[in-house]
Amino acid sequence: MAEGLMKKLYGQRCYVQSAGVKNDTEVDGFSIAVCAELGIELSRHRARSFEEMQALGEDLGQFDLIIALTPASKRAALDLTKAYHLEIEFWPIIDPTAIGEGREAKLAAYRQARDQIKAHLLTRFGPPTESQS
Repeated sequence: MAEGLMKKLYGQRCYVQSAGVKNDTEVDGFSIAVCAELGIELSRHRARSFEEMQALGEDLGQFDLIIALTPASKRAALDLTKAYHLEIEFWPIIDPTAIGEGREAKLAAYRQARDQIKAHLLTRFGPPTESQS
């Protein structure tokens, strides 16, 4: 979700790669739905694990910033990047997977997480790129 929002707001201003502690092969359907509400296509998106990125030749040292959205991803990022000089930020976002009974309640929780991520992006990186807004 964060990668899609970043690309929607800032276009090609920077290279963005979703990564996580585990490689969840499919993006959650609720994430796809709430991002589609903002014109963000996630149905073909797939997050990689940090280990998978390294196996595919991604050098974590080439990144300037890692934004961790969960305590587990923050710990993994700190462990995997001990040898690199890059910034790690922790943005505590609600876990929408554990909230709500029924479709509408779940969608509301996912919208809240999406909006929290968007607010953090705008605070951290400023207004959207003119052509992206």
